[in-house]
Amino acid sequence: MIPSLFCRFDSVTKLALKCDRRSVSIGDDALILISERCKNLTRLKLRACRELTDRGMAAFAKTCKNLKKLSCGSCTFGALGMNAVLDNCSALEELSVKRLRGITDVANGEPIGPGVAGSSLKTICLKELYNGQCFGPLIIGSTNLRTLKLFRCSGDWDKLLKSIAEGVTGMVEIHLERVQVSDVGLAAISNSLSLEILHLVKTPECTNIGLAAVANRCKLLRKLHIDGWKANRIDDQGLMAVAKYCSNLQELVLIGVNPTHLSLEMLATNCQNLERLALCGSETVGDTELSCIAAKCMALKKLCIKSCPVSDHGMGALVEGCPNLVKVKVKKCRAVTCEGAEWLRAKRESLAVNLDTGETEPVDASASDGGPQESALELPHVANQIGNAASIASSSNGRSTSFKARLGLFAGRNIVAYTLRKLSSNSGSRS
Repeated sequence: MIPSLFCRFDSVTKLALKCDRRSVSIGDDALILISERCKNLTRLKLRACRELTDRGMAAFAKTCKNLKKLSCGSCTFGALGMNAVLDNCSALEELSVKRLRGITDVANGEPIGPGVAGSSLKTICLKELYNGQCFGPLIIGSTNLRTLKLFRCSGDWDKLLKSIAEGVTGMVEIHLERVQVSDVGLAAISNSLSLEILHLVKTPECTNIGLAAVANRCKLLRKLHIDGWKANRIDDQGLMAVAKYCSNLQELVLIGVNPTHLSLEMLATNCQNLERLALCGSETVGDTELSCIAAKCMALKKLCIKSCPVSDHGMGALVEGCPNLVKVKVKKCRAVTCEGAEWLRAKRESLAVNLDTGETEPVDASASDGGPQESALELPHVANQIGNAASIASSSNGRSTSFKARLGLFAGRNIVAYTLRKLSSNSGSRS
């Protein structure tokens, strides 16, 4: 099938191979055939290709040497297959690896990279790897690397980040999410003087000290995202350092961080290019802070506030403030009412106001899995059967709640009808 298919499409440059968990995965022979038919491939995406081994990846890499982007997730080949790609694909620019199951031993495992791709790689993204530090030699050897993203990769990354910072000096974008990194790692990152984008998501060991170190040296910072995980390790002190040194800041996202009007006023005053601001899950961002933002953030275009103690009074400050504001989104702020949002829309017609109160509609008791209450009173035994049928229906995947309720009720009615017919037939036979 593969030869006949690619005879019609012999100029394919982008290919995605995704295998369902319930179906048979493509194997080495299929990938080798594809590589022979598509020698001009520049982008390849592999998802859940469980039958691929190092042999297939090695043969593929030797044929498709023009590969520029490789993304693989939930595959089972290991370090040999990955190194084969890095040793043969000298034009590789982007590499994304998620749950690579073929690498199991971190201590004794074969190091990965950098190969000939070390000089061309610009983006490396590692996700959910138990052994992500096996890619350390690749990251350190990618001298032209500009973007590094680490998501939920186990192990202590402080020491490795220090080595990376010494070997890779042109880093522009760094994402760290749920990785073990502390102020030591942030101090290493601060050596990346060209850094423009930094995401710190749920890294509770990072404190004001590490953030201040980055801000002090990475003065080109444009986008900063911090999810403090409500650990209270980053607050006004660290944000004031950002305000002091990072005057080019254009986008600031704070989740689970508790800034006050002190740091927000300093950010608004010193960061004159701040255009996008998001404050989520903060216990200290109230009407005073919102009024400060409205009065000071002259360049602000988009504002998002979620789960903060602001009210209609604070929203009123946006009527005259933030002259360049285009869109404001408010979600799960209980003291902000629909009337307040409508009033703001009426006062600033050009402003897009999106209010989401987060309230859910009450569930109708008559549509529950147990069926109507009357049935439970009149036929207790049958009602139990209805409940059992409904619970069986609830265990089915991919069905909506309403469908489950209807199915349970329908099953119950059939049981009731069957019971009545049985009683009628028994009484008829007795007569």
